[in-house]
Amino acid sequence: MDRPAPPVEPAPPAVPAPAVDPVHLPVRLAPGSGAGADRCVVVLHGFTSGPDSVRAWAEGIAAGGSHVSVPLLPGHGTRWQDLAATGADEIRGAVREAVDRELTRHRHVVVAGISMGGALALDAAAHRPVSAAIVVNPALRFASPLAPLAPALAPFVPSVAPIANDIADPDARELAYPRTPVAGVAAVGRIQRAARRALPRITAPVTVFRSARDAVVPAASHRTLLRGLRRAPVDVVPLPRSRHVATLDYDLPLLIERSRAAVEAATRA
Repeated sequence: MDRPAPPVEPAPPAVPAPAVDPVHLPVRLAPGSGAGADRCVVVLHGFTSGPDSVRAWAEGIAAGGSHVSVPLLPGHGTRWQDLAATGADEIRGAVREAVDRELTRHRHVVVAGISMGGALALDAAAHRPVSAAIVVNPALRFASPLAPLAPALAPFVPSVAPIANDIADPDARELAYPRTPVAGVAAVGRIQRAARRALPRITAPVTVFRSARDAVVPAASHRTLLRGLRRAPVDVVPLPRSRHVATLDYDLPLLIERSRAAVEAATRA
């Protein structure tokens, strides 16, 4: 006599992916004129933030005659717990995929970024045939003496106070996570180490924007950058009225103007 088949248990409901905050959706911009049809600038946002923090910069570059792509980096734009579960290699890989995608579409690709995005831009410039790199206060070292301890602290201290809104302009606001995941800080440390190692490989021109005051990235990061760029032409542009998040600060017009000039110089051939 055949035994009845055991009842089939229903599969557990799928956990929906966390919704991306609409202000941080990826951005694609067409050039403001036909002059930039064969070039694209990939703009990378910083840690715990998103495309909104670099949108005005990206729009200014696009208005000067370039296609612009602003990807949302993995772990960002949703909740800080998602960033805590995101590894350095996943973030670095997403940047390289974004650059590779534009390299198939355009003759010239420029990578640009702020803070962690600046470190990622430099990392990409060392491993992809980009025409130039433009970085704003790139984070190659931590200001906090506790940050290097993040890998050991993360299991016991899941998050700490936010690091956003280091801005001189009192009317500006950076939309970022309300907490900083300590595991995410550990991932940034790995991104920094990879970027530092890669600096001597970069041969494309690098434009470095440096704010007069910066509570997030120390002067040691800037010194590390200049020492490491042994083969690349380097242009350092001071931002005298801005703090760390210069893409939302008083010197934004200068940042846009000089970024446009750097893109034009690197892609006119």
